Amino acid sequence: MSAAPVTTLPVAVSTAEDDAARPLVVLLHGRGADERSIIGLARHLPAGASYVALRAPLGAEQSGYAWFANHGIGRPDADSLAGTMAWFDAWLGSVADAGRPVVLVGFSGGAAFAGGLLLTRPERWAGVAVLAGTLPFEPAGMDLTTGRLAGSRVLVAQGSADHVIPRDLLDRTRTWLAEESGADVTVHTDDGGHGLTAQGVTALAGWLEGVLAPR
Repeated sequence: MSAAPVTTLPVAVSTAEDDAARPLVVLLHGRGADERSIIGLARHLPAGASYVALRAPLGAEQSGYAWFANHGIGRPDADSLAGTMAWFDAWLGSVADAGRPVVLVGFSGGAAFAGGLLLTRPERWAGVAVLAGTLPFEPAGMDLTTGRLAGSRVLVAQGSADHVIPRDLLDRTRTWLAEESGADVTVHTDDGGHGLTAQGVTALAGWLEGVLAPR
């Protein structure tokens, strides 16, 4: 992959002053939104972590921002995704040392971005939540070798009435993670659409509590 350089200055909001002694939970918003659209989710999540929402570095077609250019919904451009992941890694290195536990919580386009980071460096993340979104399959060029995510902790939360992300991508994401990835996967499905239901938020909070608990 040949990463297109991204020079956007990072913009982030947090719920409180960061405590480097705590795990860091990074909230990744959907396409066409921004960091303010997802930071409120932290109010419903467990104490014991620092929460930060990061603005995606690319302008979307409408108002708001995007994590990558794409070839259709849920199909990231490989070079664009590589460039924005490198940008994210540089930002993360400025706020968290290599030994600090980091959890990624991605919604929709942010879920695909979190999935790309997971597939690229699975050992770096204490946990990754893929909410109402797909992994970045082709043409993103990710390594989908069976067992690739052994030891990773992953939450997949989907709504059966989600008509934004193509159903084949949602189903493939759930199936590959649960049956082929080798990860410790929690799957939550409900009758919601393209969004987080109250049940989905409860499932996320419960999963995150387990991830944050000392092992």
